[in-house]
Amino acid sequence: MNAHPAMFEWPADARDLLPLALWDAAGVAAATGGVASCDFECSGVEIDSRDVREGDLFFALKGESTDGHRFLDAAFANGAVAAVVDRPIDRPHVLVEDTMQALEALGAAARNRADAVVIGVTGSVGKTGVKEALFAALDRSSRGYAHRSVKSYNNHVGVPLSLARMPARTIYGIFEMGMNHAGEIAALTRQVRPNVAVITTIAPAHIEMLGSEEAIANAKAEIFEGLEAGGTAIIPADSPHFGRLRDAALKSGAKVISFGRAANADVRLLDMVVASSGGSLVTADLGDRRVCYTVSAAGDHWVLNSLAVMAAVRAAGGDLGAAGLALAEMGGLAGRGERLDIPTPDGGHALLIDESYNANPASMRATLAQLGQTPAKRRIAVLGAMKELGDFSPAFHAALAEPIAAAELDHVILVGDEMEALAGELGKAEGGTLGNGLTFAHCGNCDEAIAALSAYGLKDGDAVLVKGSNSVGLARLVARLSAEES
Repeated sequence: MNAHPAMFEWPADARDLLPLALWDAAGVAAATGGVASCDFECSGVEIDSRDVREGDLFFALKGESTDGHRFLDAAFANGAVAAVVDRPIDRPHVLVEDTMQALEALGAAARNRADAVVIGVTGSVGKTGVKEALFAALDRSSRGYAHRSVKSYNNHVGVPLSLARMPARTIYGIFEMGMNHAGEIAALTRQVRPNVAVITTIAPAHIEMLGSEEAIANAKAEIFEGLEAGGTAIIPADSPHFGRLRDAALKSGAKVISFGRAANADVRLLDMVVASSGGSLVTADLGDRRVCYTVSAAGDHWVLNSLAVMAAVRAAGGDLGAAGLALAEMGGLAGRGERLDIPTPDGGHALLIDESYNANPASMRATLAQLGQTPAKRRIAVLGAMKELGDFSPAFHAALAEPIAAAELDHVILVGDEMEALAGELGKAEGGTLGNGLTFAHCGNCDEAIAALSAYGLKDGDAVLVKGSNSVGLARLVARLSAEES
């Protein structure tokens, strides 16, 4: 039987005619206004000499305490094909006046040349996970033509770097934007120029710098200022700041799509059932249709995140089926919900939930609730201090006593001076225990926490949550426990 000729034909795409190299010398020089010393082609862009790989273009950026020009030898030793510098060197380079401005210019050129649908993601909680889920969904449906910012490259350096890395063939670009102060997202969104802008949620992260949740909402809403004409804003319908976010989006000329449990949500949660694996089975109403899918990541917060993903994929013209498959297959991210099976001294195994990368009051409550729903013989939490809460810090830390009690934990290890307020709440009961049998210890740093957990002793069937602001350093505790992972 002869196959039909069309079976062997690959769909034609104008992008297939574009160069395979990320940049060449002429393109970098034209974008940055610099002068190239010779011809070259690069496959990547890097700013840290330790991360340079074969074929990368290295930007020698100047910081407050260091100068990338000091690491040129290391960058070339690791395989850099050329460098962007502000002084002549005896190796392939592009000479510019200011390397940071050059990086921003290269990012802008990448954004201009790519005929891509660009999605910008921000929010107090969940932006990295939503960004990764969107990438997984859109990369699947575009035959590998999706691009996203890696790790948490969401600041004034990470965003232009991520843009500069975007290939000309990109169909979907997904970029994360973060902030500590008002005005920062406005600057980033003008570079990203999203077609779709997503705000995951508003919570008191960075409240020390901004003073109130209303100010945080205003700062996050700056993402709408960079929306391309005809763009779409995806916002949380359940947020008390919904009206503020909606008004900011409408002011920018955006089409508004809301998501959540609220009756007025455009993408509305109809039902969710906790799966045996710890994830959730979700049914959502998208207005003109209902969709059912599985979310592999555990926790109620991920159910709501999935609604934002579905809304953004649809707004971007993506495939909802591919989005459902991506959500079902997506595992936890290191430091942001990754689940690890670790051995215990008694020869058994315990579950380690790694949330060590960041923490704020909203994410603490969400992950404590998740731990409370996790099947285990004993539930243990190692909780690091929540930073950047300013004068609100004691009250926010003390308030964690309620979700800890609701989760019916067996033991809690508190880490950092800011946790003193919570230790006081937990210690109010006689003997330093609460009525449900909870015991706790308060440590000054990660080393003390490691010792305290060792003294408590892990047993077969335990579930251990490790969560705190990144600066507390609890990733070292996770590394210690997972180093013996079998």
